[in-house]
Amino acid sequence: MRRGLARGWSVALVGVTGQLVSIEADIGPGLPKFSLLGLPDAALNESRDRVRAAVLNSGEAWPDHKVTVSMSPADLPKRGSRFDLALAAVVLAAFGEVPAEGLADRVLLGELGLDGGLRPLRGVLPAVSAAVRGGIKRVVVPEPNAEEAALVDDVEVIGIRSLAQLLAFLRGEEIPDAPPVPGVEPTAVPGPAEVLDLIDVRGQAEARRALEVAAAGGHHLLLHGAPGSGKTMLASRLPGLLPRLEGRRALEVSEIHSVAGLLHPGAPLVERPPYCQPHHSASLAAMVGGGAAKDLRPGAASVAHHGVLFLDEVAEFKPSVLDALRQPLESGEVVLSRSGVTARFPAHFLLVMAANPCPCGSPSGPRSCTCSSEARRRYAARLSGPLLDRIDIQVMVDRPSRHELVNAPDGEGTEVVADRVALARERAAHRLRNTPWELNTQVSARALRTRFAPATDAMALVETALDRGALSARGLAKVLRLAWTLTDLAGRERPGLDEVGQALALRAGAGGGWA
Repeated sequence: MRRGLARGWSVALVGVTGQLVSIEADIGPGLPKFSLLGLPDAALNESRDRVRAAVLNSGEAWPDHKVTVSMSPADLPKRGSRFDLALAAVVLAAFGEVPAEGLADRVLLGELGLDGGLRPLRGVLPAVSAAVRGGIKRVVVPEPNAEEAALVDDVEVIGIRSLAQLLAFLRGEEIPDAPPVPGVEPTAVPGPAEVLDLIDVRGQAEARRALEVAAAGGHHLLLHGAPGSGKTMLASRLPGLLPRLEGRRALEVSEIHSVAGLLHPGAPLVERPPYCQPHHSASLAAMVGGGAAKDLRPGAASVAHHGVLFLDEVAEFKPSVLDALRQPLESGEVVLSRSGVTARFPAHFLLVMAANPCPCGSPSGPRSCTCSSEARRRYAARLSGPLLDRIDIQVMVDRPSRHELVNAPDGEGTEVVADRVALARERAAHRLRNTPWELNTQVSARALRTRFAPATDAMALVETALDRGALSARGLAKVLRLAWTLTDLAGRERPGLDEVGQALALRAGAGGGWA
């Protein structure tokens, strides 16, 4: 075969956004040397020795000439070891060891070991999605990533275990056997292993109603009350009230979890709304994402995309970490900027916060509280006004009585409430058809004042609250969105006095607002 030039394809990832990378190899005269061009990082530069060792240990010849590899777009930073497999195949094609035609319409992804074996990767799902968007519908990935890659529609996936298997496939030869590639277990599970039933909650009628409203409209929620009152139990049952993830939503969440290393190898498609509960010691990077420019990872806000982000003991979080959530709460995404790179992570989540009324956290409430009024004020001030203004619902969670714990009949289970939530969402989706919105919480303030305005007499309540300074402009929009959700749950056509009144009570915190 002629020795000279060959080209193949791989994908570079920035956050969860992929871009096709063309890899060209030229074998020319000169002293043996391997030059890698196109803004490679340190890990990619190291691949020169790793790829050469993998080729030799796979029983192949390495070019004893000058090898120049160019990766384009040349101004796009290339990071990590995901290009190893493509680099090896393109160099061997340029050297005439494998047909170059087999690389023309395939994307190759995989990290090579020195023995020529493949290692599984994070971020295969968004990389394959990027390949299909770029017009290439045939991909080669490490065997443990094959099921994940196959989640993308209209793509032909080949899962392999080693470089030798790829070369045999390209040559049309019998595929040799190779040791299985060990999968990578997820580093953490971002939610309950199973759907928890609301029937386990005893009493708590107001809090249960607040969960239903939050699930139906996508409204953010603050639960405050004494320790042991059931705040965590309530929050952990909220994902079960949300609809299962389907279509593009399921793929979006799966792509984020793939980049974060959270996908289970045997179940790569995330179909249940995620539930993420970071510890109150979480750093800014853990909450909204971060890391070095070469390895930007999503934080809890993005892991909870299309699900629930629960912050227990929220007043114990650093104020700077809490305030960092203000931007994703408004825009639905986290934007991370580092030197030479900007990554965007989707972050449409339902925020639930739980707080004790004071630092001492007395389980008996105010009767045995030892905190001074100044200590309570400072504790409440840890949640900034701008953050609280973005919370739709505040609920005081009282400890259930002895009768509710022992003798009261069971309340409704998750399945019953979830059916009502689904019906309310269907009504909202029907009303919002031909608009850019799907949920009440997404409707713009202008549309709430014009196209979706409540009844005239109902608006008198919010006008009074505005005159008293009890509502901000943002708070007004949130009350109207809540009123529409209550209207959908009740099966009515338009918010009236009752729905707006209930919305104001939920917004202000019936039973006592935070601080």
